[in-house]
Amino acid sequence: MSTKNNNNKIGIFDSGLGGLTVLRHLLSTLPGYHYIYLGDTARVPYGEKSPATIYEYSTQAMDFLLSQGCNLIIIACNTASAQALRPLQQKYLPNKYPNRRILGVIRPLAEEFSNKNIKCLGVIGTKSTIKSNAYKTEINKLNPNIKIEAKSTPLLVPLIEESWGSKPETKMILKKYLRPLKIKRVEALILACTHYPFLLKQIRKIMGQRVIVPDPGEIVAASLKKYLKSHPELNIVKKEKTNTTFFTTDDPFNFKQAGEKFLQKPIEKITKVKID
Repeated sequence: MSTKNNNNKIGIFDSGLGGLTVLRHLLSTLPGYHYIYLGDTARVPYGEKSPATIYEYSTQAMDFLLSQGCNLIIIACNTASAQALRPLQQKYLPNKYPNRRILGVIRPLAEEFSNKNIKCLGVIGTKSTIKSNAYKTEINKLNPNIKIEAKSTPLLVPLIEESWGSKPETKMILKKYLRPLKIKRVEALILACTHYPFLLKQIRKIMGQRVIVPDPGEIVAASLKKYLKSHPELNIVKKEKTNTTFFTTDDPFNFKQAGEKFLQKPIEKITKVKID
């Protein structure tokens, strides 16, 4: 595909299907753009992999999406945002695509909570995301007075990927994961994985009405809306019709079956690609 005069698309990248929860909000908040979604479902989950491997996989994904004409890419994967975003922005882009942009999902959430009157904030995510301390670092840069209580919840992604979100076993595991955060009386909870909104109702019920548990996709969509307004040089122009293209590195049928639940709408065509 020639992209010399057509680099005006928005790429959405995730290690699997979780990024579709972000895309869902982008489609409703920012219609009229051409979105390209890439799910690296052949290598999901990223949360158990080393930082070097996550960066390698992420650069391969960026190469693909940029070749498809994306001037802006949202890494809708907390693990990749935590482990790979900074080197992608500081080394990869300047050397290969200096006029393109790559954004993550951590900064918008950090900005959202740093402005609230919260003293104790909970974060749940994959082992890699929690180990990176990316949320603590970003939030405390903006507001050093917020105490961060982070909890690794590695079983949730595979349970969600296997459509076990409503199973009693998942509810039991969620209660066990969230109990320490309830004991420490967190006032709000960040879902630091784009898969987790699939369990949003269950998490809110367990945490109780006094704990703020927002849908991260809403926050990311609102942040991107502001970003596009302040960066017209990216030439990402809104049109009358929304266009969405889907790519996966594994079986398109399986992507469609599970992906439509995350996106909450039909997916007409999915193309399998090799990005390694």
